[in-house]
Amino acid sequence: MEIKSLDLLNKGQKGKVIKVNSQGAVRRRIMDMGIMKGVELEVQGIAPFGDPLEVRVSDYNLTLRRNEAVCVLVEVI
Repeated sequence: MEIKSLDLLNKGQKGKVIKVNSQGAVRRRIMDMGIMKGVELEVQGIAPFGDPLEVRVSDYNLTLRRNEAVCVLVEVI
C-alpha cells in the first residue's frame, strides 16, 4: 500500500482518500467539494507549472490548488 499526498500523483493516477489533513476553512472547502475519507479520485490534468490540478471525483471534475491538494492523503490504486 503506497500512501501519498494528492499533489504528488501524476496525470492518470488514481487514489482512495485516507485523510484530509487540514483544519478550518481549507478543510471545509475540500470536504464541501466531495473529497472525504473513502472517496476514489483520479488526476485528470496538471497545469503547465504544476498548479492547479484537475481531479475527477465521482461523476464530476474539480480544480484544486497545490496547497489544497497537499492536505489530502490518498492510497494509490
